Amino acid sequence: MARTQALMIQIATGDTRPISRQIVDAVRMKIATAELSPGAQLPSVRGLAQQLTINPNTVAKAYAELTSEGWLEARQGLGLYVATPRQRLSDDERERRMDEAIQRFVHEVAALDYPPDRALARLDRELRVLAPKKTA
Repeated sequence: MARTQALMIQIATGDTRPISRQIVDAVRMKIATAELSPGAQLPSVRGLAQQLTINPNTVAKAYAELTSEGWLEARQGLGLYVATPRQRLSDDERERRMDEAIQRFVHEVAALDYPPDRALARLDRELRVLAPKKTA
């Protein structure tokens, strides 16, 4: 039986995203970078709420979203586990989300008045940092 894996995430009170969105984003990133592997058990709703000192309903909302998207799977009476990897979104939806993410990035970079080559170099460096974790 898998042991519950500590979920080392932090909530930023100054972040514009709701707390449940911060949890969803953090768990997705940990799964995408293989920091959480398939079959790993996540803390209970109450356990993570206590760890983060937040309302359990907020954690339940985040876990429900991650489960409905296929990142997590609920095992009756056992808890939540990282699901086996699969394509979670259609190709069209992945393309739509990529377009949105790029537009947000471009607008933020433009507002910061960064030269495109410098922004691309920084983006490339950040993506390369993630690559070894994913293949390890």
